[in-house]
Amino acid sequence: MSAKETIWGEHTETIEKRLKAFHPDLQKYIDGFAYGEVYERPGLPLQVKELLAIVMLVSLGNPQELKTHFRGVINAGGSMQDIEEALLFAIPYLGFPRVIGAFEVLRSMQK
Repeated sequence: MSAKETIWGEHTETIEKRLKAFHPDLQKYIDGFAYGEVYERPGLPLQVKELLAIVMLVSLGNPQELKTHFRGVINAGGSMQDIEEALLFAIPYLGFPRVIGAFEVLRSMQK
């Protein structure tokens, strides 16, 4: 199974439709480069890549994409505790407001 299939899981079709609605080439670039090249590189386990993606998205202030990658950690064999620990670890580097925002997104998924 590809990294994209693992990360996106049952949401693959919905995510692809959303990206294509923005622009068909955007979806192709994400498939080809982000998931086809970067995520398929050896060296780091997929779970670690997803934890890094979460922290980088928090650093950019991009909560819209967090849900996909929170699910990706779980789909790649990680746990809710892994996600929470990564977010807590980010506090001294990214600040409380961004991490609180990420926790809000995480909690909204658990309802």
